[in-house]
Amino acid sequence: MKKTMKKILFTINTLSRAGAETALLALLQQLDPEEYDISLFVLMGQGELISELPPYVHVLNDDYDSTSVLHKSGKKKMMIRVLRSLLNRGTVLRLFPYFMGNLCDMLRRGTISVEKLLWRALSDGAQRCDTTYDLAVAYLEGGSTYYVANHVNAVKKAAFVHIDYQMAGYTRKLDLDCYREFDKIFTVSDEVKDQFNKSYPEYAHKTEVFHNILNVPEIRRKSLLSGGFTDDYDGTRILTIGRLTAQKAFEVSIDALKLLKDAGGKFRWYVLGEGNQRSFLEQKISELGLEEDFILCGAVDNPYPYLLQTDLYVHASRFEGKSIAIQEAQILGCAVLVSDCSGNREQVSDGVDGRICPFTPEAIRDGVLWYMEHPDEKKQCAVRAGQKYENQTAELNKLTALFEEDGV
Repeated sequence: MKKTMKKILFTINTLSRAGAETALLALLQQLDPEEYDISLFVLMGQGELISELPPYVHVLNDDYDSTSVLHKSGKKKMMIRVLRSLLNRGTVLRLFPYFMGNLCDMLRRGTISVEKLLWRALSDGAQRCDTTYDLAVAYLEGGSTYYVANHVNAVKKAAFVHIDYQMAGYTRKLDLDCYREFDKIFTVSDEVKDQFNKSYPEYAHKTEVFHNILNVPEIRRKSLLSGGFTDDYDGTRILTIGRLTAQKAFEVSIDALKLLKDAGGKFRWYVLGEGNQRSFLEQKISELGLEEDFILCGAVDNPYPYLLQTDLYVHASRFEGKSIAIQEAQILGCAVLVSDCSGNREQVSDGVDGRICPFTPEAIRDGVLWYMEHPDEKKQCAVRAGQKYENQTAELNKLTALFEEDGV
């Protein structure tokens, strides 16, 4: 008699090339299609990583677009979807008190995040599914979490939190305390867990750390494919991977490069990623005369050859949950320099498998120069970093263990 397969639904906001989306792909690749019937719903119905899904994953979206939400044409399509969601089922009128209350709250805190206001509308206006699942997983905070909490039927529900909850601007008022609907809340690091439980102390008993699963053999294989740097630069190459957003604070890295150049160093800094701060960053690069040395390369399909070829990987951001880019750099044996912030501290042991520095241009400059002046220590840090991600099966067991609880 054939064993009944467990039905799992995963939801995520978009499927564009970014850290959480990459981690989700790796997680899906680890699930046995002979044991689990796996479905995916992408709230925005958009993103280029759709082509990299395992063939056994059922995409539930009636209307899916593979254009990146970071591209100009993709942003237009995204806005159309947002408008449709606002109009669908009278969402905009029904949620008007929610919008106004949270907008006033954001104004009091001095930070307005329109996308966070819209996640609730996108969730409420999205297509529905009548299936009852054995497990429904909201793989990202915001819209996909609201969707699973309020609009999915499942025996068990799990939510993932990938960011510093408070630093990212989330609040109980914004989320309408949706986390009470979940049986398990997985955070990607201990610091993310601590910050989340400051907002939701009553859910500490069901909050657990779930480290990102990455497909290590595939990352290493892709790093050997064609691609990477195409210029003939013979100085020190510095690489960063990340969206061009305020969180990543690339203006600080630009200032750090200016200090390195003023000191007579021969450095070129490359950034793989796209985002809404491109114009701002391009202006700053121009003002400092760094057009030839701080290169915004845009998003690329395969970043791994760049990581294999770079001299140093620098990840200087205001805050993180747990950076996939840092993990990928470590897997490929890069020397890593990171800013001292939530998330980063948990990924790098200072002086062992990388270096941690204060989040200032001067400290980043000094961290880069330290590596250049200590080549033996640089090599040792890179070797130790490459040895960190060999066994990740324990993480997957945390998710599948939910089926064993209460006879699921």
